[in-house]
Amino acid sequence: MKPLALSGGEPAGIGPEIAARAWSLRNELDLPPFYLIGDPGLLASRARRAGIELAVAETDARDAARVFRDALPVFPVAHDTDDRPGVSDVTNAPGVIAAIERAVADTMCGDAAAVVTLPIAKKPLYDAGFEFPGHTEYLAHLAQMRTGKPVMPVMMLAGPELRAVPVTVHVALAEVPGRLTRELLEQTIRITAGDLSGRFAIAAPRLAVAGLNPHAGEGGSMGREEIETIVPVVEKLRSEGFSITGPLPADTMFHERARAAYDVAICMYHDQALIPAKMLGFDDTVNVTLGLPFVRTSPDHGTAFDIAGTGTARADSLIAALKLAARLASGKERRR
Repeated sequence: MKPLALSGGEPAGIGPEIAARAWSLRNELDLPPFYLIGDPGLLASRARRAGIELAVAETDARDAARVFRDALPVFPVAHDTDDRPGVSDVTNAPGVIAAIERAVADTMCGDAAAVVTLPIAKKPLYDAGFEFPGHTEYLAHLAQMRTGKPVMPVMMLAGPELRAVPVTVHVALAEVPGRLTRELLEQTIRITAGDLSGRFAIAAPRLAVAGLNPHAGEGGSMGREEIETIVPVVEKLRSEGFSITGPLPADTMFHERARAAYDVAICMYHDQALIPAKMLGFDDTVNVTLGLPFVRTSPDHGTAFDIAGTGTARADSLIAALKLAARLASGKERRR
């Protein structure tokens, strides 16, 4: 199998440490081969600080799988890195961005099997002039630049107990009702269903759509978004043969019996999806970007500046992201 391209993420966060820890467990956990795109010196330094035995070998995607057994392959990014755990610096931004670009380039040209991204810190990127809300939107931009085709990315949190998709993502809660349109909801559902069928091998995915308001609007007495936006989309897609229910009250969608009735929860805003997803599987839930012309996964957590460099960061979510990326890229993912 071709290796996975792992972009280095925020150098001041826990990314370097969990990458080193994941590699140290490669044999025990039968991990797929991967290579890190980042600063090899910083990686080695952070591993020593965390007490992780690590060998590093500078290489590229084409030789990474061969090297992986004996050393963590690293493709060096030609940007200086400020190695201060827990302290982000705008000077790290060019290297962070370059690592993402290289991971996408290697994957789209066929040298790597999939993109896996370590967490980024958005503020130093914004301070450096980065114009995208986050990873997801930038990956879609890179895909569109390479293919010449419009790309709509969809975030999905995939864990052992729940798959959840937020329709609106990194926007203020006050802006959600205005952003939640029939067009956005329909496109999100179509892309989700398409990737569940095509990449997750679920022939007829069952979709459960949450309401926006308490009690799914209570017949319009607690808001009309369900009546005016959500119901028309659900009815349209159901008439086309989609297996879809909703809008459902979000407070009763996520207990065990309810989850058994669907393959994915379509949620109206960020926290409506991410709170239950992380509660049910914080250490092994994976962030998957649907709608891209390549596979992309990521840990479901952030940079964790507060514990960076302490040696206490767990690599569980990264390990889950690596394993899922390999299964999706090889077509071996199957319905649970």
